[in-house]
Amino acid sequence: MTTPTALAPRIAEVRRRIEAACARAGRRADKVTLVAVSKTYPAETVGEAVASGLTAFGENRAQEFVPKAQAARERGWAAEWHFIGHLQRNKVREVLPYVDVLHSLDSERLVREIVARAPEARPGHRRVKCFLEVNVAGESQKEGIAPSEVGPLLEAARAEEILDVRGLMTVAPRAEDPEQVRPVFVALRELAAEHGLAELSMGMTDDFEVAIEEGATLVRVGRAIFGDRLA
Repeated sequence: MTTPTALAPRIAEVRRRIEAACARAGRRADKVTLVAVSKTYPAETVGEAVASGLTAFGENRAQEFVPKAQAARERGWAAEWHFIGHLQRNKVREVLPYVDVLHSLDSERLVREIVARAPEARPGHRRVKCFLEVNVAGESQKEGIAPSEVGPLLEAARAEEILDVRGLMTVAPRAEDPEQVRPVFVALRELAAEHGLAELSMGMTDDFEVAIEEGATLVRVGRAIFGDRLA
């Protein structure tokens, strides 16, 4: 298992890179949230990351997300949980009690399912911060709506009190040179501005610096913090 002493320098290096990217863009580093993507790693590793100063964690599968979020709550860890993968409607009931930020709102059917499950799953009408997932590059193998569909989905989501729409999210295509995906981040930023949205969830281990230069307010980093995924 990765130890706190092994995680701490990795986290420090990622933060250094975030600060450098913000400096290049004339931005404040405290305006960028680092979401540590802990998929395949156990709850104990999340605890080590919390001890090393991380507070936001991302998972993309309900079967991993729920037990880790449960463990964090039971152990009193100061952890904010971000669901970053495609959320199947039949998993909403399981995920909703624990999610702090949903990065992958991608259909009106999902909106309706969240609304239907919210009274039971989120006592006190605790709102769900969310991002609309946009498939900017139009990759057939990826989830997300087309840029032209942002308006209708945004209208549907904003009509529901339980949903607090913060911005847009995208997953850029894989590229050897992160500069190749800069246009994707530019397009998402411009699309968000067009719809009056201030936050952008974009950028992962291979391209988060370019994403920050183009306005990312949340970056989703896994491998640079935890290492290669466990089998």
